[in-house]
Amino acid sequence: MRAAVQENCDIADARHAGDYTLCVYLLKMREFYRWEHGYAYTARLPTDALTDWLSAREARWDGLAQRDFGRLPWGEEELDPFDTAQINDIVRGHGLVYSGGLGVRGRPHFFLARLLERRVYRGHTVLIAGEEYARDLAAPPAMTLGDSVFVCRESLQRMIWERFEEWRWNRPDTPMGRALSAYDFEERPEQALAQMTAHETNTVLWHELGELAAGAQLGEGWNEMLAVTAGTPAELFGRAVRDHLADCLVTLPALIDDTDSPSALHFFVGNLGGMRKHVFPALREGYDTWVQRGTTTRLREIAERGAAHWRAVGAEMLAIHEAGGGDRLPRLEALIDARRL
Repeated sequence: MRAAVQENCDIADARHAGDYTLCVYLLKMREFYRWEHGYAYTARLPTDALTDWLSAREARWDGLAQRDFGRLPWGEEELDPFDTAQINDIVRGHGLVYSGGLGVRGRPHFFLARLLERRVYRGHTVLIAGEEYARDLAAPPAMTLGDSVFVCRESLQRMIWERFEEWRWNRPDTPMGRALSAYDFEERPEQALAQMTAHETNTVLWHELGELAAGAQLGEGWNEMLAVTAGTPAELFGRAVRDHLADCLVTLPALIDDTDSPSALHFFVGNLGGMRKHVFPALREGYDTWVQRGTTTRLREIAERGAAHWRAVGAEMLAIHEAGGGDRLPRLEALIDARRL
C-alpha cells in the first residue's frame, strides 16, 4: 500500500512540479529530500548527495508523467485511489489515514500517514495525521474532502520550518515574523517547532471547518465552476473567495476569541499572499489596527462584513458561470478587481 501511494504521489509530482517558481521548487525538493532520508530540520543536508538525488528524481519523473494513477493493493482488493472514504474505512483499523483528491489547478494530492486522532465535530469527521509514510511534493497541511477534514501535523510542521528559514536571515517585522518571535527558535528550535505546530493545528482546523461551512452556503455548483476555470485567474479568484468566506465565518472569529495564543493571528495573516491578499486589503487593515491599538473590534467588524461580501461575490460568480456564454471567463475575471474588499 505505502509503495503504491508513493508511486501515485510521484506521478502527480511528475505532472505538476513545473508549476512552481524555481526558488519554491528547489526549497520543496530540499525538504522532500530531508523527509525521505530522515534528516532533522536542524541538520545540514549533504550538498553532493542532494544534487545527485535531485537529478535522479527528475529523470525518474520523465518516465512517469504520462502514467495513469494506479489502484492501491489491499489484500485481495485493488482500491480506487480517489475513493478516500472506502480506503479509510479499511485502513483506520490499522492505525492509518489516507487521502486522495484534487487541489489548486486540479492537481491531485495523495498521502498515507499514521492516524493520531479521529473526532467528530458538528457532524464532520476530523482526522489528525501524524508521521507520513507517503506524500507528494506539495503536501498541504490540511484539506477537506466531502464531509471529512484532514489535518497533517508533519506537513504543518514542515511549512512552519520553511517560514522560519525564510524569515531568519533578515528578520523583518512582518506578521509571520511576529508569530515566529513568540517561540524560542534560536535556543530550542525543535521544542519551538513542536510547540508552534501544536498551537497552529487549531488554526488550520478552523479554516477547514470554515471551508465546510462555506461549501454549504455556496452550493454544489461551486466545484464545477472551479473545474471549468482550472488554470485561470478566475479559478484562483474563486478559491480566494471561498477561503475568505470560510475564514470570515469560522477562522477569524475563533482566532479573535483565542486570547491564549495571539501569535496564531499573526501566523494567519502572515500566510495571506497572492490572490487572497490582493482581493481583501481590509483584512490587513483590521490586523494592523489590532497590532497598533490592541483592540479586535475592527477585525470583528471586517469578519462580519466579509462573510456577507464574499457570500454575495460567490453567488455572483455562480450566476455568471451558470449563464454560460463565450464571455463567461472574462466576466468572472473582471470581478477580481471590481469586488475587492
